[in-house]
Amino acid sequence: MQVFVTGGSGWVGSALIPDLVAHGHQVTALARSERSAAAVHAAGATVVRGSLDDLDVLGDAAGTADTVVHLGFKHEIAFAGQYERAAQDDRAVVDAFAERLAGTGKALVVASGVLGVVGVDPGVVATEEDGLAEVEAAGPVSGGGDRSATARHVLSLAEQGIRASIVRLPPATHGAGDNGFTAAAVGAARAAGASAYVGDGTNRWPAVHRDDAAVLFRLAAESAPAGSVLHAIAEEGVELRQVAEAIAAGLGVPAISVGEDEIGRYLGFLGGFWSVDGPASAHLTHDLVGWKPTGPTWREDLSGPAYYRNA
Repeated sequence: MQVFVTGGSGWVGSALIPDLVAHGHQVTALARSERSAAAVHAAGATVVRGSLDDLDVLGDAAGTADTVVHLGFKHEIAFAGQYERAAQDDRAVVDAFAERLAGTGKALVVASGVLGVVGVDPGVVATEEDGLAEVEAAGPVSGGGDRSATARHVLSLAEQGIRASIVRLPPATHGAGDNGFTAAAVGAARAAGASAYVGDGTNRWPAVHRDDAAVLFRLAAESAPAGSVLHAIAEEGVELRQVAEAIAAGLGVPAISVGEDEIGRYLGFLGGFWSVDGPASAHLTHDLVGWKPTGPTWREDLSGPAYYRNA
């Protein structure tokens, strides 16, 4: 296949491109800077210069590809307090792809997250079937300022003759080079001089190694049926106390229990998520596309040196 990738120089994309190439696919990838262009070229992709604001460039690239994998998102403005704007811009990108792909039967695979579906019923393991009620409702999916609404909109594109699917990533998508939630937790513990968890710390997060997540995106591009929801979940639920203890050991600081009203002092923005009990499974994903994660566990990664090199 000819695969067009956005976010190809990013966390998951930098693993996806080599995996696609290794499996015989030709890859083009969006790059907005010289640095990104060099990275995607080194990974084996042909560079398409532009940004997520260049909708005509994105549409043209999608039109010449057999499959589009959309990993890009404006995280820099989302983390700067403009989440709604970032989500609206993301919806515009999806619509640009849909305009070119409608009626072709070609694939569109879009990254999403499990945070929108986990923790709704504490103690209940979320599955790929959760969060789909609005997709089944008649009419277009609205809510351009909500990334989860965009994910539901992607699934509705199956009605337009697009083999559309979403891959939900857990907040703990970990590995060497990570600059996401896990790295933020390590950095916060380093700054605070303690690695905190809430209460008894038995609340759980799902997790996956970055390389395993990349494989799932390839499998989705190759074979996921239209309207599929896939979960990039290798571990259904890792207790946050165990994660905090692994971070504490890596940094040489104490692991401490704090109240939910105190966690923000130790983890900043991440504190709002750190008490969530949000296990999730991937059983349907395994059956649908044959995904079998093999990478290190979250705690194995935290037991190595990668997350502490700047400590």
